[in-house]
Amino acid sequence: MDIVIEPEVLLVNKPLEWTSFDVTNKLKRMLIHQLRRQYPEQNTKKVKVKVGHAGTLDPLATGLLIVCVGKETKNIDSYMGLPKEYTGSIYFGATRPSFDKETEIDAHYPMPELSLEQLNEASQKFLGEIEQIPPKYSAIKIDGVRAYASARKGAEPEMKARKVLVERFDITDINWPVAHFHIRCSKGTYIRSLAHDLGKELGGGAYLESLCRTKIGDFDLSKALSIEELESKFNS
Repeated sequence: MDIVIEPEVLLVNKPLEWTSFDVTNKLKRMLIHQLRRQYPEQNTKKVKVKVGHAGTLDPLATGLLIVCVGKETKNIDSYMGLPKEYTGSIYFGATRPSFDKETEIDAHYPMPELSLEQLNEASQKFLGEIEQIPPKYSAIKIDGVRAYASARKGAEPEMKARKVLVERFDITDINWPVAHFHIRCSKGTYIRSLAHDLGKELGGGAYLESLCRTKIGDFDLSKALSIEELESKFNS
C-alpha cells in the first residue's frame, strides 16, 4: 500500500536568495524523510507527496509563502487569489533592467531629495485599478518561453500591460535616496514595476531595493516558520 500524506497548509518565511521552488523542494524532501521514519516497514514503497506554493516570491524577496501539501494542493488557486501586503524599500536616482537588484545599474538620474509628503503624493496616483507592464525579467511566459530567460539572453520580450488593483501604496519613511513603503495589492501585481513607475512619475528613476511579503489574505508572516523551524517540526 502506498503512503499518502495528510493535506496541510504551511506558512513559510522564505529566506533571501531562495526561489519559491527551492522552498517546496526542501519541504518535499523533509516530508518524505518524515514518512519513511514513520513507516519503516514500507520504506521501499513509493511515497506520494504533493507540494505546491500559492504565489511566487522572487529570489531577492523574503517573507510569507503559503505552501499546500497533499490534497490541499487542489485549493492553491483560492489562496493565490487573495490580496497581498508587502513592505520594503525603493532606491531613487538609478534604474536597473530587472527593476530590482538582480541586474546592474544601467542609468543614473540626478534627483533632488524629496519629502515624505512629495513621495506620498506621487505614490497615491497608482491607487485603484491600473494598467501595469510587468518587468521583462519576470516568469511570465511569452510564446512558451519565460520572459526572464529571453531577457538574460539579451532579447527584448514584448511585455503586455495587465490590469491590477493597488489598494494601498504608502511611503512610510525616508533615508534618502531610499524610501520605505507599505503596499496592499491584488494577485499579479509586480512591486518592482511600481517602484520603477514611481521613479518615472517623479521625473527620474528608481528600483526596488528590498521586498518582504507580510500578508496573504488573513495569513500573516508572524505565524510563518523559518526553514530551520520546519526542519525541527518534521524531525521531531
